Amino acid sequence: MASNTSKTARASVRAGQAGAAGGALSVLGEFKYVIPLNHGKHAYVRNLTNGKTVHLRTSSDAFVEELRVLAGAGHGAKIRAELTALAAAHPGDGWDAAEKRLVDAGVFEG
Repeated sequence: MASNTSKTARASVRAGQAGAAGGALSVLGEFKYVIPLNHGKHAYVRNLTNGKTVHLRTSSDAFVEELRVLAGAGHGAKIRAELTALAAAHPGDGWDAAEKRLVDAGVFEG
């Protein structure tokens, strides 16, 4: 059966699962939800709730909806902190605009 995720995304998930095996929930502080690609135009979004990593265009509705699911599961503060850190580390990559789109869409409310 063919997989819709890339080899890199699958390796990323496997690495996260290997780290989680020894530390259970203590590893959650180290978990990255958004992995930037292509100067902020795309990103891998790691979904802890279903174990999948998806490759999305950061300007797409799918990106907003994927992060809405994670925020609804209680991960909104961590995701917002990651986006703020990405904006500070890569000021020209549009992470501040991505965060604004998510705020305007109501992703972090609730």
